[in-house]
Amino acid sequence: MLIEQSAYANRWRQVAPAAKGLFALGGFIAAFAARAPIAAIAVALLIATTTLVGAGIPFGRYLRVATPALFFLGISCLSLAFSLNLNSDTQALSFHLTPTGMQQVAEVSARSLGALSALLFLVLTTPLIDLIAMLRRLKTPEALLEIMVLSYRMLFVFSEAVHDTLTAQSARLGYATSRLALRSLGDLAANLTLQVWQRAHALHVAAQSRNNDGPLRFLEPVFTNKRRDVAFATAGGSVLVLLAVVLS
Repeated sequence: MLIEQSAYANRWRQVAPAAKGLFALGGFIAAFAARAPIAAIAVALLIATTTLVGAGIPFGRYLRVATPALFFLGISCLSLAFSLNLNSDTQALSFHLTPTGMQQVAEVSARSLGALSALLFLVLTTPLIDLIAMLRRLKTPEALLEIMVLSYRMLFVFSEAVHDTLTAQSARLGYATSRLALRSLGDLAANLTLQVWQRAHALHVAAQSRNNDGPLRFLEPVFTNKRRDVAFATAGGSVLVLLAVVLS
C-alpha cells in the first residue's frame, strides 16, 4: 500500500494525470532511445530526482517500492552475464563470464533502470482511479478496466484480511515459539484462501443485486491547470529524449 499512500499524499496530486503520463512516456522513449548505458542511467537519475524532489516522495519509501524490481533486474542480469557450457569430453557443466555478456548487461540494466524510474514516477504520483479515467479517455477496452478495478479492490480486501488474522493470532500468542509460528502461518494461508474467496463472491453478488451490468464509473477530480501541466510535461519529456540522444 506504499504506492497508494504516495499517490495520494505527494505534492503533485493535483497535477493532471495526462501530464504525468506524457512525462512518463517521454522517460520510456528516452530510456530506449539511449544507445549508451551512461545516457540511460542519466535519464533514470533525472527522473528519480524529479520524483523525489519535485513530487516529494520520501527516499526510503521510494527505495522500498523499487527494491523488488531491482532484485529481479539483478537476477536477470546475472543470467545474461554468464554463459553455460557443456564439456563434451567430461560431461561437466561450467559457467563463463563473457565480454559480450557484460556489454548486454550494461545495456539492458541501464535501459531497464530508465524505464523503471519512469514507471515509478507515474504510479507514485498518480492514484489508480485517475489512471483508469485516463485510460478510459484513451479508449481502453472496458473489460480490461473492470479487471483493473476489481484487482485493485481485492488488494485492499486481502490486506485487511491479513491484518485482522495476524492481530487475532498474535493476541492468542500464536507466534510465541517457532513451532507455533509455523502452525499459525499454515492457518493464516488456509484462512485467507477461504476469506478472500468469500469476500470476492459477496462483492460479485452485491454487484448483481444492484443490476450492475455496465462499466464501473467513479467521480473524477477536476484539474484546473491541465493545459499548463501538459505543456510542462511535454517540455520535460522532450528534454529527456534530447538528453538521451545527445549523451549517446
